[in-house]
Amino acid sequence: FNNGQPVPAVCEEFKIAHSTLYNWIKQYSPIVSPKIVYSPAEFYNVARKLETAEHQLQIIALSKCIEDIPLQKRLELLTDLYEHKKQYSVHELCNALGVARGTFYNHIFRKADWTERIQKQEELMFQVQQIFDDSKQRYGAKKIRTVLTENGVRISFDRIRGIMQELGLKSIRCNSKQEFKKRQAYLKRNILNRDFTAEQPNQAWVSDITYFKIDNRPIYLCVIIDLFSRKVVGFKVSRNMSTQLVTATFRSAFSERGRPEGLLFHSDRGTQYTSRTFVQLLQECGAKQSFSNTGRPCDNAVAEAFFSTFKREEAYRKDYSSERDFSKSVEEYIHFYNNVRYHMTLAYKTPAQFEKLYIQRHNKDLVI
Repeated sequence: FNNGQPVPAVCEEFKIAHSTLYNWIKQYSPIVSPKIVYSPAEFYNVARKLETAEHQLQIIALSKCIEDIPLQKRLELLTDLYEHKKQYSVHELCNALGVARGTFYNHIFRKADWTERIQKQEELMFQVQQIFDDSKQRYGAKKIRTVLTENGVRISFDRIRGIMQELGLKSIRCNSKQEFKKRQAYLKRNILNRDFTAEQPNQAWVSDITYFKIDNRPIYLCVIIDLFSRKVVGFKVSRNMSTQLVTATFRSAFSERGRPEGLLFHSDRGTQYTSRTFVQLLQECGAKQSFSNTGRPCDNAVAEAFFSTFKREEAYRKDYSSERDFSKSVEEYIHFYNNVRYHMTLAYKTPAQFEKLYIQRHNKDLVI
């Protein structure tokens, strides 16, 4: 039959009924589609798969899970598939996710327009920033617009002002003196705010300077106290109340306490503590600075109380002959204060005991 012989001739040659041969032809003849030729068995498998796929699509449609996905999310998914899965047509993609092709095309066009606008905005922001920096932060929106216009860029004043606000650019104003005072007040703000408690050692330190006269000449004592345990973690004695006295005391304490991180350092507003040298030292050590309010000694009550106790229990009870004699007395008293003297605020424990108990409870490797 495959050789082109007619059905009656084949039936006559092989002595079979016409109906039988027609059944065989129906069963075993290849099925030709516009692109592929199937054997009957292959065609049967394809039909089974098609039926299964149709059932799955029906189940998805009945569950309405695609409808629950927001349209914007479906559009984003379609865009990603459209850009990276070229084997699927727009018609197939939109039908699969239940999105009208017109809606999808509008989304694509809007996205292209928006991307172009973002690029132009970024270029404009760069130009505004550059002009602002070239003027050493002096130009405002009007002057920046003038420079852009001279360079052939036409843009409204309001748009430049909006860009400057977004970039955080502020030009010099007539109230610059007031702004300067505000910045200075912010830098010298009272972060501690009379909260003389701390949850762990090396979290917050307070410091102050006092003096004691020997032969009518003042000798200055600077101390640093850890608010957690009230322990004196640093002290220095000097003939001069200088920035060097404060920096030397802090460097010594910071090193001996293991260079703690996240430290809050509180003091009064004395020139030694507000000096550029000391402020820069704290910044290098990662410490945040806090100041007592002007004329409010109670804002640094812990340091003031220590000096009062030291003078009452030690300094006023002795006659000092020299700076060396005074320094030795200070060293002996601070050892007593840290390791022997019981503190009511510490539940009648010494500062050293209080820190040791903390380490035992929390199993921390702290330098004390």
